Amino acid sequence: MPSFTSKSLLAVLAGAASVAAHGHVSNIVINGEYYRGFDSSLNYMANPPAVVGWKANNQDNGFVGPDAFSSADIICHKDATNAKGHAVVKAGDKISIQWETWPESHKGPVIDYLANCGTSGCETVDKTSLEFFKIDEVGLVDGQTWGSDQLIANNNSWLVEIPPTIAPGFYVLRHEIIALHSAGQENGAQNYPQCINIQVTGSGTEKPAGVKGTALYKADDAGILVNIYQTLSSYSIPGPALIEGAVSVVQSHSAVTATATAITSLGDAPAATAAPAATTAPAAAPAVTTTAAAAATTKPATTAAAAQPTTSAKSGCQKRRAARRAAALARRHARDVAFLD
Repeated sequence: MPSFTSKSLLAVLAGAASVAAHGHVSNIVINGEYYRGFDSSLNYMANPPAVVGWKANNQDNGFVGPDAFSSADIICHKDATNAKGHAVVKAGDKISIQWETWPESHKGPVIDYLANCGTSGCETVDKTSLEFFKIDEVGLVDGQTWGSDQLIANNNSWLVEIPPTIAPGFYVLRHEIIALHSAGQENGAQNYPQCINIQVTGSGTEKPAGVKGTALYKADDAGILVNIYQTLSSYSIPGPALIEGAVSVVQSHSAVTATATAITSLGDAPAATAAPAATTAPAAAPAVTTTAAAAATTKPATTAAAAQPTTSAKSGCQKRRAARRAAALARRHARDVAFLD
């Protein structure tokens, strides 16, 4: 086979791997309870389970560019539709947001918003009606470290606290990384919004005013159109200002102690299944100061070995299926190597 064809195929494979490496939020953890997020594999299930993460048409783990800031895609990603369930969290508690992966080269801020869905819940809310207020942001920590670097150092996860003053209700948590590696040119920034349905409980009374998702950013904002390869002494995080009462936390990875099912009724109580006990050493959180408005001292949570609890042993059928899959992959790899040669 001509070398041109082989090289072209390798380039395509490398490009596909690069796109797939962008990642998405795979799950969240609240007080040790694991809630599944949306994954494109759910599209191929006859009866997919209800999850807390919104569905988006981004099987390539792609982004929303500045030229789409005025479209509904910027709200919860491309063609996003409502999650069919939600998780419960008490105001003042923390949510660990787990990304499948995130590339080190895609540096930029990490930002979190809330939007109240009203009394009917977030499972049916019109996303274009949501008004978001900012509860967390980390941009350029120093000349070298960005919020995205902290996320990577924290096992590709991000810890955010629901402000203690927030009134009870149903909210969309909009979590976002803005990649700035190409932001020095017009329309070069890459936004990766991820939406999660939550129900906030507690005794808070604050109902902050928000901004429609389509009005959060402008293409020429200082934090959107920026060359990060020059020496930066500061960085203007895009979007509205943090609300009063926003809390900055030390990043740490939450241990999973149980698996919870997304709640699909406004009156349901969360159900959780205990996870097998695991002996793991806690991971040190990055020793850096974030740029969020208010500082708080928190104790890092114990790090779980994996984001999702695993079962203790495979059945005989599972082992046989795994062996057949491994053999098939080995044969396919041998054919691919012969093909490229």
